[in-house]
Amino acid sequence: MLDNLRNQAAQSEYFQEEEVPAFDEPAVVQRRPVRRGLDQLTGMNAQQRFLLAFMFLILVCLLGTMFLLVTGKVVPPFL
Repeated sequence: MLDNLRNQAAQSEYFQEEEVPAFDEPAVVQRRPVRRGLDQLTGMNAQQRFLLAFMFLILVCLLGTMFLLVTGKVVPPFL
């Protein structure tokens, strides 16, 4: 049953490839706009961007903790 499967598929009209007519004039190739990378945009390499993001994370965590302490939502156990 599966022995002639490849031959049956090659003989089938469904899988026949259509011939694409050749064009006389070449197709116009549109160039995509050049995308600037993030390193060109900020002027920093990957390590510097990571350090900046890490420092921003620490700053947000500290400000959030200070806000919770000032509003009295969190009370340290030593006070």
